[in-house]
Amino acid sequence: MVGRGDGSKCDLARFGHLQFLKRRTEEICVPESNSPMRAEGLRSGEVQDRMKKIVVFFFLLAMGAVAGHAQESRQDFSISGIGLIEPFIASSNDVQVSANRAFGALASYRFMLTPTAAVEANYGITYANKIHYLIGNTNHYNVNTRTQEISGAFVKSFNFKKFNPFVEGGPGAFIFLPIRNTGTTTLYAKQQTEVGVMYGAGIAYELSPSFDIRAEYRGYIAKVPSFNDTTDALATNKWYNIYVPTIGVAYHF
Repeated sequence: MVGRGDGSKCDLARFGHLQFLKRRTEEICVPESNSPMRAEGLRSGEVQDRMKKIVVFFFLLAMGAVAGHAQESRQDFSISGIGLIEPFIASSNDVQVSANRAFGALASYRFMLTPTAAVEANYGITYANKIHYLIGNTNHYNVNTRTQEISGAFVKSFNFKKFNPFVEGGPGAFIFLPIRNTGTTTLYAKQQTEVGVMYGAGIAYELSPSFDIRAEYRGYIAKVPSFNDTTDALATNKWYNIYVPTIGVAYHF
């Protein structure tokens, strides 16, 4: 009965067996691209590649921002030590003024408008110095004084590798504050503010992209203080040039 092909039970059984084997082969031989596990593996690999690209992108972005910040620092802040040297002044009304040296500190902030031009704000203060008044060669008056500077300036720089010479100038207010102690021998001295000019020239040496050291000659042009003495005994009606040597360190940010 086997192999007769006349529709017998044996032929039907054989046909059914072949159909069963065909279906099993189709079920087992599923294309890999349609396999759920394969698709999940592909998706996982794609996610990892995408995450790596994102991490690299943000790393390069951060490095670029840091490099750009280092190259485009437009501000700096400096702290300096200063000396204050006031010249001898003799007026036509027999008042002579002299002073000893004073020492203090100066804080400055600069904002760069261009790579070689900046605006600057300054605040300086000295510890104390003694201004001596001689009137008519007979009367002596001493005023222990704390001098303050509040000024603004335009700064022009010149770049020569690590050396950066600069000049600056602008308006300033100079506050002469008498110190009430035994060194002040007149009771009439009061605080006085004089408006004048601050100017300077110096050189900065670059220690690193963030720091430089500065040495400068600065000057104040202001009226000789009379400390608002109501007797006008200390008045000279003169202007003088105060010398202010300066050295300090600046931080760029």
